[in-house]
Amino acid sequence: PNSLPESTGLATDEEYIISSTGALALKKVPKKMVVVGGGVIGLELGSVYQRLGTEVTVIQHTERICPFLDAEIGKAFQQSLKKQGINFMLNTRVVDGVNNKEKGVKINLHNHKDDKHITLDCDVALISIGRHAYTDGLQLEKAGLTADERGVIPTNDHWQTKHSHIYGIGDVVKGAMLAHKAEEEGIAAVEHILGEGGHVNYDAIPGVIYTHPEVAWVGKSEEELKAEGVKYKKGTFPMSANSRARTNNDADGLVKILTCAETDKILGAHCLSSNAGEMIAEGVLAFEYGASAEDVARTCHAHPTMSEAFKEACMAANDKAIHF
Repeated sequence: PNSLPESTGLATDEEYIISSTGALALKKVPKKMVVVGGGVIGLELGSVYQRLGTEVTVIQHTERICPFLDAEIGKAFQQSLKKQGINFMLNTRVVDGVNNKEKGVKINLHNHKDDKHITLDCDVALISIGRHAYTDGLQLEKAGLTADERGVIPTNDHWQTKHSHIYGIGDVVKGAMLAHKAEEEGIAAVEHILGEGGHVNYDAIPGVIYTHPEVAWVGKSEEELKAEGVKYKKGTFPMSANSRARTNNDADGLVKILTCAETDKILGAHCLSSNAGEMIAEGVLAFEYGASAEDVARTCHAHPTMSEAFKEACMAANDKAIHF
């Protein structure tokens, strides 16, 4: 505000935001926000407001955020967000609802680990405890179709509904609610209609959390492998040892590779870094082709690039990392 030119005619005691086009607008950003739900959407939106200056507190009923993530990656992710200024209240649930006041919101909470009741006051509450498919307006009843309570329409392995000439893909069918998953299903469904087969490898669908740093993964987590009794090896490489990340002054995170202890086949790839959503493509490709960690480790990666961390993590899976 103090650096605004006098020619703008704008008050210097207000906060403004400058768009990519150079336009000025009053900055309507709350001072305090409570995010109910420490999952993908809550953290993505909460982190945006935190970077705009909002004091953000995330409420999560489990003992860690994003409990579906590999625990090691999830812990590092939470530490990174906490370092940026986001507050976390874990093992905590909302009780007695969320109450709108004349100005702001009052939230009653219960920490079931410590058995403590807590009240928070904030300007706005973001409720992000899950989502379901939106099928209103599709007139499913006219097509003789029904969706369950979460909006999911039953389909077979070829995305056909109970009426074989009607197909369903994306958010209205079972599975992850991801745009890239829907895209693959759309292509496969059309291929099936044309008699060309059609296949989607659901084990090789990447997940991404678009915060900063980003989180991305494909395949199994370490906890899943343990639960399944799979013998595995792991290799990790910190982004703080990656020259490109250090040069960018953006070195939070790590890459983690999980492999079969007997065959070295990659079973899971997990990234926490500023461009994890881009880096995971290499992991998905390796996973799809059944590559071993050595296959990736012996593939020349350009230097300096952040993707080198993926190569180094694969080298580390066989105790051969050279830069850490």
